[in-house]
Amino acid sequence: MYKDLAISEMRRTGVPASITLAQGMIESNYGRSSLATKGNNHFGIKCHNGWKGPVMYHHDDKKNDCFRKYASVEESFYDHSDFLRTGSRYRSLFDLATSDYKGWARGLKQAGYATNPDYANMLIRKIEENGLHYYDNLLTEKTSPATVSVRTNPVPEPKTEVADRVNVPRMTTSAPPVINDNFTVSARVSRVMENNRIQYIIVKDGETIDMIEDEFQLLKWELQRYNDLPQGFTPVAGQILYLQPKRDRAEAGKEMHIASDDDTMYSVSQLYGVKLKKLYEYNGMTEGQEPVASQKIWLRKKH
Repeated sequence: MYKDLAISEMRRTGVPASITLAQGMIESNYGRSSLATKGNNHFGIKCHNGWKGPVMYHHDDKKNDCFRKYASVEESFYDHSDFLRTGSRYRSLFDLATSDYKGWARGLKQAGYATNPDYANMLIRKIEENGLHYYDNLLTEKTSPATVSVRTNPVPEPKTEVADRVNVPRMTTSAPPVINDNFTVSARVSRVMENNRIQYIIVKDGETIDMIEDEFQLLKWELQRYNDLPQGFTPVAGQILYLQPKRDRAEAGKEMHIASDDDTMYSVSQLYGVKLKKLYEYNGMTEGQEPVASQKIWLRKKH
C-alpha cells in the first residue's frame, strides 16, 4: 500500500524500502495498531528529547509512554527516515548498501530500535515472505542522498496566515512555471532543489522524459504521477518536475494563496508542492474548475 512512498524515501535518505515497509508492518500491525489509527504513527517512534510536535500516550515498555503523533501517514514515513538518518545510533547503517536488508535489520536491533531480541529475524522474515527486497533493487547503485540542504535566498517567516505572494504565469501540462525564492537547493546535486520538503528539478532545454528518468533513476510512472501529468507528456524547458510525491498540504505558515488572473489550480499545486486533488478538496471545488482573480485558495485543511 505504501511501497511508492517507501521507494521515494529510499531515494531521498538511503533507508532501504524493504526495511521501511517491514518495520511499518511489524510496528503498526499492518496499520491496525492504536498508534497508527489514532496518531498515524506507523513506526512506534517515541517522543524522545527535542520532539516539539503533537504527542499521544500508550502503554509500551513503560506505562503511558510518550509517542509522536502525526497529521498524516506520509509524515510518519518522512519522520521515520529522518529519525534514522540523523540519529547517531544508526549512523553506521548508512555505510551499508540499500540492498543489504539483512545488515540493516541486524544493525537496527544492535542499535536498540526495538527491545524484542528476535527483532532482526522478524524483519528479515517479513521482507523475504513478502518479496520486499525487490523494491531495494529498483535503484541501480547505492543511494547517496544529501544529509543537509542549504537555503539559497533566506526570507523571514510570514507574519500572516496568507502565503507570500508569488506571481506565477498560467501553467498547463506544457507551460513552464516560475521558480519560487523560498525553495531550497540540495547539497547532493546542484540542480536538485526542494520545496515543501519535496525534491524537484527545472527541466533543461532539449531534455526528454527518458533522459530525466535515467539521470534520477526514476520508474516510468513516477514523473507522471508525482506531477499530475498525462502519460507520455513532453517536458518543457523551465518546467518544474517533482521527483517525489507532493504533500497533502503546504508547509506550516502558508495557509492560503490569493489567486491572480493567470493562476490555475495546477500552477498553485506545483508552486506549493501540494497534491492537486487535495487543493480541490480543501476549497470545495470540482476537478477541472479554475479559480477567479483574488479568490482565496486554501493550501491546508481549514480548521
